[in-house]
Order: sequence, then structure tokens, then C-alpha cells
Amino acid sequence: MATPPAKTRATSLFFSPAMAAPPRKPLPLLLFSLSLPFLLLLLFLVFLLSHTTFTILVCPLLPRSPSRSANATTNSTVAPAAATNLDVSMDNTMRAFHVSSSPPPPSLAVTPPPPPPPVKTTNNKKASTKRNKSLLKLLVKQTSRTRRFAARAVELFQPPSPQRPCAGRFFMTWLSPLEQFGRREPLVVETLFRWHPDACLLIASDTMDSAGGSDKLRPFLDRGFRVAAASPDMAYLLGDTPAQEWLGTVRRGEVGPGSVPLGQNLSNLLRLALLYKYGGVYLDADVVVLRPLSGLRNAIGAQAVDAATGDWIRLNNAVMVFDQGHPMLREFIAEFAATFDGSKWGHNGPYLVSRVAARVRHQLPELGVTVLPPQAFYPVDWNKIVGLFVAPKDGKEERWVKAKMDNIKGKSFGIHLWNRESRSLEMEEGSVIGRLISDGCLFCNSSVG
Repeated sequence: MATPPAKTRATSLFFSPAMAAPPRKPLPLLLFSLSLPFLLLLLFLVFLLSHTTFTILVCPLLPRSPSRSANATTNSTVAPAAATNLDVSMDNTMRAFHVSSSPPPPSLAVTPPPPPPPVKTTNNKKASTKRNKSLLKLLVKQTSRTRRFAARAVELFQPPSPQRPCAGRFFMTWLSPLEQFGRREPLVVETLFRWHPDACLLIASDTMDSAGGSDKLRPFLDRGFRVAAASPDMAYLLGDTPAQEWLGTVRRGEVGPGSVPLGQNLSNLLRLALLYKYGGVYLDADVVVLRPLSGLRNAIGAQAVDAATGDWIRLNNAVMVFDQGHPMLREFIAEFAATFDGSKWGHNGPYLVSRVAARVRHQLPELGVTVLPPQAFYPVDWNKIVGLFVAPKDGKEERWVKAKMDNIKGKSFGIHLWNRESRSLEMEEGSVIGRLISDGCLFCNSSVG
């Protein structure tokens, strides 16, 4: 009876619970685990295919941002054209004709002032259109004010005894709205009278020839400086010049003003006519005078020279000194009338005087014309003027400012502020421009800007 239990014990040794076969997974779970990687791969392919389809087929149908479209058009079409057309715009042409100057310290060069607040383009366009119409009237018809221009000029330049005569005739033009004759322009006039206290300044302007204009000039008049603003009589000024017939075509409507603001082109002609009629010194309203100009005669400044040869390659008409009736002025006026294009910036101004002077380059000495180096009036390029409005922030920048000041004051008759680029800038106290104007101020007020 003892044998059966022994057999039972042997069997339990070989088939213990630890050695038993594991339980099998259910069939559906097994199939899912095997197919999971393939499902993930399939989902990825579906996503990729749908994204590609959306990009290719749907995106082109969606509306695009106007600014991005304009930028794309500009980058793809205008840039190649600018490389071949030297008269397209200031930004695409002038850069190639500037002489490099010592760069400002990094903080001065890369820290421009904040951009001006956004303006309403529609309002600007309306104001520009209205101003162009006013200037066109100035060209095509005389008014009671323009008829007094000649008498006003005689009254200023040839005062009756015992008033002292003018020790130099200076001219400016101002064909912008009155309110734009702001804080900076009177400071420029101060520097002119700082070095020429007995000179006379005639501002040819229809907007300054007003009660508001008189108020802006009152500080000078009250101190005995001789300055006057008069609406220009174009028929009188262009009489007996090559532009007399051109004026007739404008009045008959045969020549259009073009797309460039008419004030720019009219100012280019007006300065030539004023010098031809009276003789003297023409200055843009953004040229700071740094020393007497009385030693200059029949002179115009180069804006750029060839680095290899030293010959001038570009002139500028922001400062000109000529005798009355000089033949070079007549050539300039004839070129204006013959090649006028109201839709090319600079074509009737800086490029005009450069074209004419280049044609008679070898005759300039015979004509008594002197081309001054860029350092005379354009010591700083228009695209580097920003740095001269910024105050130094440490000792290194202070040394740079002093060195630049010494260089400009030692070699320049004046400095062009390039208002088109710098009008929105504030003159920081201690900056190069701030110090130059402070050195030449008459009233030394705090209205620097």
C-alpha cells in the first residue's frame, strides 16, 4: 500500500508550478501588436501626402499679403534694373558716387534713432498734389506778390543811403510748406550770418512770403540782419535765358511736371536763375556754414572723386558761387530746358551740373570755374550722416567726435546735412552736428532739432 504515494512524489518533482508553460495571449491582441508599426507608418504617409497636397494645390489659391507681394515684385524686378540704370533713384545711384570717409565708431554707426511715427499715405499724397498745383500756378501765372519780386530784390540788395550796402549776396529757395521751415532751418541761417554779418539773404519762396514767414524771420530782422522772403517771378527771372521758351511750353501745357515733386525741380532751376540774374552765393537750407565764403568765386563743389585718379566724378548743386551772367550758369539753364525730365530724381539737379561740367571739363580753367573737393561742402556722405547726430557715450567715442570735428572745421567751408536722410533726427547735445551749429549760433537758444 506504500507504492502509490512514492509515484505521486516523483511526478510533482518534474512538473512543479515554476516549470509550467506560460499562458498564451489572446489572438486579437497578438495581431494588433504585430500590425502597430505598420499602422504608424501608414498614418505618417497619409499626413505627408495631405500636407504636400495642401501646399501645392491650395496655398496658391489663398490671398497673399499686399506688402509681401510688393516686396517680391520689387526684389525680382527693380533690383536688376537698378544695376543697369544709373538715373533711376537716389538710393540706387548716389551710393556708387560717394567718397568713403572714416567710419564712425560702431555704436554711432549702428544706433539710428527710432523711426518716425507712421503717417497716412493718403493724406501725404493729397498734400503733395495740392502743393504741386500751387507751384504749377507759380510757374504759369503772375500774382500781385510775384510782380513785386524785382522791387523786393532791389530794396534788399541796393538799399538807399545811409544804409550800408550788402557785403555779399546770398540766396536760398524754399518751395516747401511753411510749417516745414522748422527749428533746423533758422539755425542754418544763424551760421550764415555768424560768418557774414553784413551780407544780405534773399529767400525765394511763395510760402515764406507771408505773415507766418515774417514771424519766422523776425529774430534776424529785429537784430538788424538783412533777410527777406519774396515770391519768385519766374517770367522775370527766366527772361532772356535759354529757359524762357521752356517756360512758355509749360504755360501752354505742352510739358508736364512729372512724378518727382515739382518743388525739387523748380528749385533746381530757380537757384540757377537767381545766380544768373544777380550773382552771389546759393546755399541749400540744410548747409551749415563753417567759415567765410568771401574768398570763393565761380566755384561749385564735387560730391565724389575717383579714388584712383583724384578726378571728380560727381558734382552737387547744394552750394554754388557764381558771378552775375556767368556763361557756365547759362549752360546749366540751357541744359535744364533741353533735357527736362520731371520723373527722374536728380536728373535736373546734381546730375545736370555734373553732365554739363563733364562736357566742358577741359575748358573750366578758361571759364574761371573752380571745382572744389568733396571736403569743402560734403565731408560726410548722405548715408553716413546719421552718426554725426549722435552724442558720444564713452571716452573712445568722445575722441572720435573731437577728431571728426577738427577734420571738418579744418578743411570744410560748410557741411551739407542731407535733410532728406536726416530731417527726422534729433541733434543730440555733444554730437558733431550739435557742436558745429553751437559754434556758429548767433542767438544760442535751445531750439536745436
